[in-house]
Amino acid sequence: MPSVDLTSTGHAGLTGAGAARSGRLRPVRLWLYAVAALIVLMVVVGGATRLTESGLSITEWKPVTGMLPPLGEAAWQAEFEKYQQIPQYTQLNRGMSLSEFKYIFWWEWAHRLLGRLIGFVFLLPFLVFLWRGLIDRALGWKLGGLFLLGGMQGAIGWWMVASGLVNRTSVSQYRLAIHLTFACLILAATIAVATSLRAPPDGEPAAPRRARLVAGGLIGVVLLQIFLGGLVAGLDAGLTYTTWPLMDGHLVPPLENLLVMDPAWRNAFENVLTVQFDHRMTAYALWMLTLLHALDLWGVPGAGKRALHLFALVSVQALLGILTLINHVPIDIALAHQFCATLVLIAVTAHAVRLRQAWRVAGCGLAGRMAGD
Repeated sequence: MPSVDLTSTGHAGLTGAGAARSGRLRPVRLWLYAVAALIVLMVVVGGATRLTESGLSITEWKPVTGMLPPLGEAAWQAEFEKYQQIPQYTQLNRGMSLSEFKYIFWWEWAHRLLGRLIGFVFLLPFLVFLWRGLIDRALGWKLGGLFLLGGMQGAIGWWMVASGLVNRTSVSQYRLAIHLTFACLILAATIAVATSLRAPPDGEPAAPRRARLVAGGLIGVVLLQIFLGGLVAGLDAGLTYTTWPLMDGHLVPPLENLLVMDPAWRNAFENVLTVQFDHRMTAYALWMLTLLHALDLWGVPGAGKRALHLFALVSVQALLGILTLINHVPIDIALAHQFCATLVLIAVTAHAVRLRQAWRVAGCGLAGRMAGD
């Protein structure tokens, strides 16, 4: 029976077609990477907004007219008077000067302006690419979904801010964690779509099924860790138990302290000790999983190097987290910690997509060889 050369026909044919498609869609891919970079910047500026306690300085949601900052002293005074009506001012910042208010206002205004900018940077090229016929129906649905997620994120942002305007001096830690995690979910989805537009990795063998499953699972673990980080930020939990590796003198705090609240589930979201402990434990689990994943793919062309880079990034992120804690959350290290979290998410998402691409190439090549036998 005739045989078909897997390398020359199956693999090369598929990667050749993928390379042609990748070249044609290169402008789309670069555009998505630019959007992803803006989302990363948005996350970092959002972290600065939180650390400077600026998030409640703008007490209204004006999607269009809010693009312009106050113009003139009368407009600034009017904004300041609105802020003076909320509990954060009356209970924490009473006596704040107008110049001090302007400082926190500019952080929140920049954060909201970035959100609007991302919307424009996404929508306008998207329409141009559609008009030029570069985006087919399947890709169009994916990109349209990303745009809708971005709109939802804006609404979630205001939902978060609204929680701190009445009866609270800060936003709800639940809503803050959801807002942060949703932004990172959009980032991961954007990277996944952009990476899928690259040509399949040439010469990379299919990784074992367990490695592909672990890579996909790691995306979930990273998002969970980001959610827990949002809870830590929302509760200012990083300002307590600022020793490492011990917490209050223990590797594992006493159960009665971890579960002091009733019902028990509240401890995972409202108990400062438990929230920080969960964040630490998930960090350890993530570090160990990425180490085992790197060892599992050791020596595999392409995949092994990506897994090792991912482990290195997670190690740097863990170190930044420790430094943030023991130094009582200085803004520079804390923002580096948040920035590195987005890099970890980008790396693990791209890695998982590339593993799937290599598996599909190998599978199609095998199917071609079997059909020729």
